[in-house]
Amino acid sequence: MEVLFKIIRRQENASPVVQTYRLDAEPGNTILDCLNRIKWEQDGTLAFRKNCRNTICGSCAMRINGSSALACKENVGNEIAKLQQTEMTQTHANVIPEITIAPLGNMPVIKDLVVDMSSFWNNLERVAPYVSTAGRSVPEREFLQTPQERSRLDETGNCIMCGACYSECNAREVDSDFVGPHALAKAYRMVADSRDSNTESRLEEYNEGTKGVWGCTRCFYCNSVCPMGVAPLDQITKIKQEILEHKQASDSRSIRHRKVLIELVKKGGWIDERQFGLQVVGNYLKDLKGLLSIAPLGLRMLARGK
Repeated sequence: MEVLFKIIRRQENASPVVQTYRLDAEPGNTILDCLNRIKWEQDGTLAFRKNCRNTICGSCAMRINGSSALACKENVGNEIAKLQQTEMTQTHANVIPEITIAPLGNMPVIKDLVVDMSSFWNNLERVAPYVSTAGRSVPEREFLQTPQERSRLDETGNCIMCGACYSECNAREVDSDFVGPHALAKAYRMVADSRDSNTESRLEEYNEGTKGVWGCTRCFYCNSVCPMGVAPLDQITKIKQEILEHKQASDSRSIRHRKVLIELVKKGGWIDERQFGLQVVGNYLKDLKGLLSIAPLGLRMLARGK
């Protein structure tokens, strides 16, 4: 069948241009197969990354019909079916289906579908994604783990660093200090690793401001686009739970927000917003500045009989 590939092409620091290629493709052809044919048969100047062609290396991540994915994993038939389902219509016999290909988001474009992943790798380095030196300094014997200890690392160990989650991250888009879901998924691997000896210091770092777990907006996009089932949001949630077990509500507003919400629901079955504001923002009536910040809201509530 004939398919139109609309590829968002651009040079560095230039406006994007949509270029359309017509290709005779089979439903089972992967998007990477089609890009290869376009480059080999129609336009040798088209730039994109690729390597293993087996969903292992993560090199060919790009946005396909608006969602970040691996070009070697997605195929023509599935993409057209998803479009039809979204539009709630069936493709007319005389209408040629279209597939739009664009570079990953949250990273500057070098050329066409190739992006500069420096920020992606730099933010990964910020969480120190390797077992601590102290944890490795046992020269006499191997560092053994039980099957149960090893099983805690299974999900995060599947990450292939493709950048799909980073590309779709809303928090990263608005907060350049946020390290990203890929980094925090790797961070949980270190927290869960029984061989690591820096758990306390790691949790302190991941708890800091919005650069760590509290910067996540819980939009769920990272989970929905991950091609390997790593579920970065789930790993971020696990780090939050570890932090909550080590911290008191008075330590920070982020901690209070989580703890007070749970306490109020346990106590009354719902969130009493009056108590929620006083306890979270006002730190249980101890934070004068926080209390003053919500005073106008309190006065408006009183004026309306609330």
